[in-house]
Amino acid sequence: MTGYGRAVETVNGREFTVEIRSVNNRYLDCSVKLPRAVSFAEDAVKQAVKAAVSRGKVDVFITMRSEASDDTKITLNNAVVEGYLGAMRQMVTEFNVHDDISVSTLSRLPEVFLIEKPEVDEEQLLNDLMSVVAKALEGYDAMRCTEGKALENDLRTRGNTILELVAQVEAGNAQTVIDYRARLEAKLQEVLASTTIDQSRILTEAAIFADKVAVDEETVRLRSHLDQMNTMLTGGGAVGRKLDFLLQEMNREANTIGSKCTDVRLARIVVDIKAELEKIREQTQNIE
Repeated sequence: MTGYGRAVETVNGREFTVEIRSVNNRYLDCSVKLPRAVSFAEDAVKQAVKAAVSRGKVDVFITMRSEASDDTKITLNNAVVEGYLGAMRQMVTEFNVHDDISVSTLSRLPEVFLIEKPEVDEEQLLNDLMSVVAKALEGYDAMRCTEGKALENDLRTRGNTILELVAQVEAGNAQTVIDYRARLEAKLQEVLASTTIDQSRILTEAAIFADKVAVDEETVRLRSHLDQMNTMLTGGGAVGRKLDFLLQEMNREANTIGSKCTDVRLARIVVDIKAELEKIREQTQNIE
């Protein structure tokens, strides 16, 4: 399911920005991009996403900025500077080269400066970051809930449309048997002319035909599957994968109904049922 959430919070002198974006995916695929200073938090962020999202391609972007000075101290490494100066002056004397020693020259040499950074409490830093991640996930969930409600309404509407089409198939199927019996009797009258027609034979043939084209079992199961879909939607939670499986069963019933329908009008109704099921399948790919 597509979604977006963003949170910007300043915690203990550090400003965290967390953005969460997702697009449809069959499984959960989470990618986290964050500054090196908090790279240790990657697994914790992924676990937080995993607890809130069951499937989708989720990208998490994190930035951090310190508002106050971090009390970093930079001092001269006197022993190293003296060593460089001594060696350079020796070079001037022994090789008779121009003396162009300067602060700029010395500052570019390795280990001239000592940099002391305050120790970072990684546990506190992680807690501060995760509090902002939690707020971003709240916004992300709110957006998904809004989209989910629209998807739920669409699926219910399409389910009701299928139920109406199934009722038409059931009514038309019964009429198909009646029409078949009438055509059979008319054909026998034409072939046998004045000979008396065996009504029991007609009834037997009609019964055999009715058994071949009967779709009662399939329509009952299809109705049951639609009821299950509505129950899943009402229950909430992650139902995308369950709906995937349920749709396979509904398509199987629709295909069986289509294979039994000999009437062109009923065949067209079955095509409409399959079209609605395909639209539901497409929407299901957007449901977690």
